[in-house]
Amino acid sequence: MTLVDTPATTIPGGPALAQERRLVTAIPGPRSQELIARKAQAVAAGVGHTLPISVVAAGGGVVVDADGNSLIDLGSGIAVTGVGNSAPRVVEAVSAQLNAFTHTCFTVSPYEGYVAVAEKLNELTPGDHEKRSALFNSGAEAVENAIKIARHYTKKQAVVAFDHAYHGRTNLTMGLTAKNIPYKSGFGPFAPEVYRAPLSYPFRDGGLDGREAAARAILQIEKQVGVENLAAIIIEPIQGEGGFIVPAQGFLAALVEWANENGVVFIADEVQTGFARTGAWFASDHEGIVPDVIVTAKGIAGGLPLSAVTGRAEIMDSAMAGGLGGTYTGSPIACAAALATIETYEEDGLIERAKEIGSVLIGRLNALRTADPRIGDVRGRGAMVAIELVDPATGAPDAALTGKVAKYAHEQGVILLTCGTYGNVIRFLPPLTISDELLIEALGVVAEGLKQA
Repeated sequence: MTLVDTPATTIPGGPALAQERRLVTAIPGPRSQELIARKAQAVAAGVGHTLPISVVAAGGGVVVDADGNSLIDLGSGIAVTGVGNSAPRVVEAVSAQLNAFTHTCFTVSPYEGYVAVAEKLNELTPGDHEKRSALFNSGAEAVENAIKIARHYTKKQAVVAFDHAYHGRTNLTMGLTAKNIPYKSGFGPFAPEVYRAPLSYPFRDGGLDGREAAARAILQIEKQVGVENLAAIIIEPIQGEGGFIVPAQGFLAALVEWANENGVVFIADEVQTGFARTGAWFASDHEGIVPDVIVTAKGIAGGLPLSAVTGRAEIMDSAMAGGLGGTYTGSPIACAAALATIETYEEDGLIERAKEIGSVLIGRLNALRTADPRIGDVRGRGAMVAIELVDPATGAPDAALTGKVAKYAHEQGVILLTCGTYGNVIRFLPPLTISDELLIEALGVVAEGLKQA
C-alpha cells in the first residue's frame, strides 16, 4: 500500500489509474462524508450503501474516491465490471453510439445493435438448438419475463425456486427470493404460485451427494406442487446473494433431466455467474447442462443496464407479438456496450484470466482456512469465490465475525462484499482485469482482518 499526503492526480479521462492501494485519508474522507450527508437528505433511506465513499474514477483493479484514496476492488459493482471499469472498447463503442442516436425504442423502430446482441447470445449460451433472445434492463426484469414466457408456453402457473435463492426485488422476484431481510420484509403480499425446494448445499448437507439432493428436491416438488401444475423451475447454477453455494456434482444435471422428462421449463439464472465470471462463459457449462431458458445481466455490458432472456426458439416464440418489450429494453447504447464487452472477454482472454484469479483465490483462502478454523468452507469457481465463517465449535454461522472482517477491509482500502442467508459469507468478485499483485495484497488485508477480529 502507498501512503501519500496529497490527493491522487489521476482523473476520469486522464492518465491510466495507478494500480495501487493508496490511503490519503481515513475512510471515509471529508469529501466522501459530504456526499454521504447529501445522500441522507436527498435519497430514500431504503437505498443503502456498503462503503461511505464518493467515487470519482475506477479502472483495472481499483476504485478512486473524491479524497484521493485508491481502493482495491473485490466487488466489481456486484459482478458487473468483469472487463474492468471504463474498458477501452466499451468506451469507444458507447461514444460512437451516442454520436449516432441514443434511443428509438426497439419495439417502435428497430436497430442492428439489438439484433447483433441477440445473435451473439444465441451463439454463446449452452446448447446448439435453435434459440431466440429478448433484451431487458435489469436482472429482475429478465427473470420476471422468463417466468411469464414459461407460463405462457406451458399453460401452467406454478414456479419452483430454491432455498437461499436470490432473483430480484420486483414483486414476483421477491417471491422467488429466499432471504427476508432486507429484500422482502414488509413488502408483501407477493405473487402467487411460487414454491420453494431444498438446494444442494454441500457444506451443510451432511454428505448428501448431488443426485441424492436432487431426489430430495424432486420428491418435495412432486408431492407439494405437482408436475401437472408446474411451469418452470428456476435456479442459479452457483447461488449469488445466497452465499456462493456450489451444488454438489450431479444435482443440476438431475434436475434438468427430470424437467425435460416432465415438460417443465428449466430456467438458469446466470445473472451473477454469466460472462466469464466462473472461468467459463456460463456456470452451466461447468456442469454440462443445457437450460431451456437462461437469464443474463450484470457482466453483459461493462456497467450499462442490460439484461436478456435466451431460450429454445419454440419457448421464446410462444409469446404473442407485443407481449415482450419495454420502453428502454435493449437500449442502443447498452447494446453497443454489450457487443464491445463480449469482444473484450474474447480478445483479452478473460475466461482464462478468471481461472487464474480463481487459482489465486482458492489457494490463498484454503491456506487461511488451514490456519483458522473459523473459516468453515472455501468454495466457488473462477473469479467467483467465497469463504463461510462459522463458530468452529458448533459450525453455526458467525455473521458478527463476517461484519468485523468486512469493516476492517473497508477501513484499509479494500472493497469487500458479504452475502449469505445467514450473513456469514464473504464473497470475492474482482474485475477480471485485476493484477495478481493487487489481488494478493487485498487477500492479505482480509487475512489481517481475521486476525484482528
